[in-house]
Formats: sequence, structure tokens, C-alpha cells
Amino acid sequence: MLTTSLEKNENMIDSDLRVEESFDLIKRNIIINKRNVALYCIDGFVKDAVLMKTLVFFNSIKDESYFKDADTFAENCVPYFEVTTESDPKLIIQNILCGVTALIIDGMDKAVLMDMRTYPQRQTSEPDDDKVMRGSKDGFVETMISNVALIRRRIRDVNFTVKPFFVSHCSKSDVAVCYMDNKVDKKLLKAIIERIQNVDVDSLAMNQQSLIEAIYPKKWYNPFPKIKYTERPDSAAANLLKGNIVILVDNSPSALILPTSIFDITEEADDYYFPPITGSYLRVARLLITIGALLITPLWLLMLQNPENVPDVFRFMLVTEECSIPVFWQLILLEVTIDGLRLAALNTPNSLSGTLGIIGAIALSEFSVSAGWFNTETILYMAFVTIASFSQPNYELGYCLKFMRVIILILTVLFNLWGFIAGLVFTAVLLVTNRTVSGKSYLYPLIPFNGKAFIRKVLRFR
Repeated sequence: MLTTSLEKNENMIDSDLRVEESFDLIKRNIIINKRNVALYCIDGFVKDAVLMKTLVFFNSIKDESYFKDADTFAENCVPYFEVTTESDPKLIIQNILCGVTALIIDGMDKAVLMDMRTYPQRQTSEPDDDKVMRGSKDGFVETMISNVALIRRRIRDVNFTVKPFFVSHCSKSDVAVCYMDNKVDKKLLKAIIERIQNVDVDSLAMNQQSLIEAIYPKKWYNPFPKIKYTERPDSAAANLLKGNIVILVDNSPSALILPTSIFDITEEADDYYFPPITGSYLRVARLLITIGALLITPLWLLMLQNPENVPDVFRFMLVTEECSIPVFWQLILLEVTIDGLRLAALNTPNSLSGTLGIIGAIALSEFSVSAGWFNTETILYMAFVTIASFSQPNYELGYCLKFMRVIILILTVLFNLWGFIAGLVFTAVLLVTNRTVSGKSYLYPLIPFNGKAFIRKVLRFR
């Protein structure tokens, strides 16, 4: 606890804060109405103009009665909205490190905390990975308070609630749980808040992913995602109005939406920015393309292993040209190679990424076929799979389908038709046994079946 002695309080704060060791930790000794005052802040986190005007106002204070205690001083002498008092040195230091300006006044056993924070941030713009053909072009940034404001701008309702938390021992990252108080599942909300409060980690090194792994340890063998990510404030607002919970983490330009089923994860904003018939078509097309991305190469491999059972209408799909590498290994090599090209594109400067993509496409098509490594059909089907993986915005689901596709390919090449069936059954079992974070079915409203809800998930009526 703070004492009424300024010197003792200064020494305690200076020692714990290690002011002399960091150049950006600023301590300034000033005098207000003949009272010695120590001011603490972090350079770059304070609105300089506001702080200067506040200090000018402090110089005009002449009434000694305002210095009775910290609460009286804060109420009468601080011309700012976000002002609190605090006596616990640990909380004072934590607030200073978060960017809050602290005043330690001689003769007072509490510090006056003024939240004059401002953070370096980029301008809001349309997300690169969550674009729409219509609709708003703003997106989340790395500053949590700005992200909350983007949502608040769309939901002007007193039931919209934002609860803040500090998570982890070292980084003490800001986390906000957003929900509509009149629509949210209170039981789920309570469980999530308790999990966040009980997180016991040193830091959230990877922001949201670290938080999710801390509050919901996943079973490693089930790759289907349980959390939906979005970089769009309009999508976050729409899900809040449905009764979902949105979690924001400071320094992360995206929001977590939960609970989510497989149907929620495959939705995107364009479904709602077009008329219902167009939005319904986009949903159905995305669903069919996703299923095709999972099954087209295993089905093709199965046909090549059983050419005598292929109907005449589909015999054009059979491979007639000779190749040095078996079709199965062609597919596996292309699966890995395409990921290699994707990783290379991510680590290539923007000015060269287009050139790299063109060279990679040529090398994987014309040259590889001419060299006898791959069949033309293999390149065609893997090109479809690659394009189809970008038809839905969720990266986790895309890689999940990739893992399932490779497993079905391996089982098909080993056990033929029975292996293909076993792969489908294994995928279905993972889907059926998976649960959302609320404990409900991952396939609802398909399992358990709810006809009206299922139609609304597949088609858009309004």
C-alpha cells in the first residue's frame, strides 16, 4: 500500500518500475500548489497535447482544500474524463506499463491515474484475407479500443457489453469479451469468463491463438476448427446480434467468434451483401466446391485403380499416357509443393510475388509434364483443389480438408474401395464427435436434425 510520504512512494515505484533502466519510462517531478508531485508515464503512449493542457490547469489550482486526499483531488482538480485512484503499488505499476499516466502526490496514500493513452496504429482498411465485393471496406487494426469502437459504431444498443481483462503474467495482454446481454447464452458466457480469468501463462506470445489454446486445450487428433476468425467489424457485429460471443485481443487485427458450427465457419459477409437468391447461390456453390475439394482427387484415384467399373460417360477421366511417377505419389508431391509455393509467396516481397507465382505455375504445369514427372490430368485436378481451397475464408478449415483428403488418398491406395469408404467414415466420425465450445453438436442443425434451421443455414431468405 502507498504511504503519505512522497519519498517512500517514489522509491518504491522507481525500484519496481526500474525507471532508470528504460529510456521510454518517463518520471517528472513537478509542484502543484506547493505540493511535490511525481508524474509517471510511457513515452509514445500519452496524448502529449492533452497532458500539457492538464499540467497548465494544475498550475492554476490555489485552493488547499482540494488536497485533502487523492479522491478529492481527482474529483476537483483533474480536467479529464477517465480518472481513477489506486493505492496498490502493483496495480499502479501495471497501469503505468499499460500507458496510463500516474500522479503520486505528497501527503496522499493513493495515486491518481489518468487514462490519456494513445497507441501507434495503422489506418483501418479492407482486410486482405476477408474481402467482399460489396459492403463496408473497413477492417480491424492492432489496437483493441479502436476495434471496439468499430463494433460500437454498428451496434448502438445499451445491451452491447464489453468486459475487459488482463491475461498472462508478463505481457498482461488486454482481452475484451463482447456480447449482447439480452441475447447471449449466460451459462456459456460465465464459463468463458472463468476460463479467461484462470489462464495461467507467462504471455500471449501469439495473441489469439495462445489465448484459445490456454482456455480451450484442443484434442490434437480432431483438426476441424471450433473458432471462427474475422477481420471485419460488420461480421463481428452480425454475430453479436445473433447471440454469439466475440473476443478481442490487443495487438491482433481480428476477432474470435464463438460458439461456431461447421455451417457458421463456411459463411462469409458476401452472403448478406447480395439479394437473398444470390446469397443463397453463393452459399450452395461454396458448400459444393468445399465437398469437391475434399473428394475429387480420392475419387479420381479410385477410378484409376478400378477402370473396369468406370461408366463409359466418365472414361475420359482415365489416364492413358505413361508417367515415371505413380499417380498417388504425384498427388502427394503436388500437395506438398503447392504448400511450398504458398509459403514462398508469403515470404516474398510484394514486387516479386506475382513473378514467383507465374514461374511456379509454369514449372508445375508445362515443364513438369514435359519432363515426365506429372500427368496433365493430375495438374488439372490439383489446380481445381488449390483454387477450391480459397473459396472459403477459413484457413483452419482449408488445412483440415487437406489433411482429410490426404488420409483418404492413403487409405484408397492401400485398400482400394474399402479404404475410400473407411476414409469417408473417419471424416464423418471426426465431424460427428466434434463439439462446439458450448458443448453442442458441431453439425447442428444437421445433427440433430432441425429442418427449418438447416434450410436457413443453407439458404438465405432475408
